[in-house]
Amino acid sequence: MFSRHDGVVDARAADLAGLAALLADRTRAAMCLAMIDGRAWSAGELARTVRVAPSTATEHLNRLLAGGLLAERRQGRHRYVELADARAAELIEALATYIGAPPVKVTGLKTATASAALSRGRTCYDHLAGRLGVAITDALTEREFLRPDPGFALTAPGMAFFTGPLGIDPALLHTRRPLTRPCLDWTERRTHLGGAAGAQLCRRLRELDWIVGVGTGRAVRATSAGEVGLHDLLGINPATLR
Repeated sequence: MFSRHDGVVDARAADLAGLAALLADRTRAAMCLAMIDGRAWSAGELARTVRVAPSTATEHLNRLLAGGLLAERRQGRHRYVELADARAAELIEALATYIGAPPVKVTGLKTATASAALSRGRTCYDHLAGRLGVAITDALTEREFLRPDPGFALTAPGMAFFTGPLGIDPALLHTRRPLTRPCLDWTERRTHLGGAAGAQLCRRLRELDWIVGVGTGRAVRATSAGEVGLHDLLGINPATLR
């Protein structure tokens, strides 16, 4: 006998299959991985990045937009696309982590330098990853600002640290988005801090000029001021960030 529960399961299965189909295409998957840097991209930029014709890129982007993984932003006559929200970014990053870090084929100094920069520090949508992200997460945990088990939770001293010495507006931490979220780092194979707290931490460190971007991708590094500040506030050895 057909039950209401069966109908719900069938509907959920159809939705899941539809979502999986969106990412089953290599070009669309590559586009989503490119957008994990949190920026808004034009169709032309994505076409060049994934090496397809502009018309082909537009077709794929329209499918991703219709499926809810991307959001559109218009500025005058220009159209840009970006990952729909943090949940979409977390999905892409989780899938990338599940398959593990890709083997890096070093074809020259430029490739080796880019790979080393990403491992040292990068953005994972809107929060910090790589050695930089993991080092900060470890320091927050050691000082009991962050409780690691189960999952992640910002403690009362941790909230005081974020809104005090770091100078983050408390209103930016109290949103509908989860405050903290453990995110498995695909290069370090350990967790770093995501969620609203991770996003605001990254934003604030940029604001303080403690971190800066490296090149045109999502690699970031700690500045001299950042090394000093992170050592003074969290006891992080500058050598681990280089």
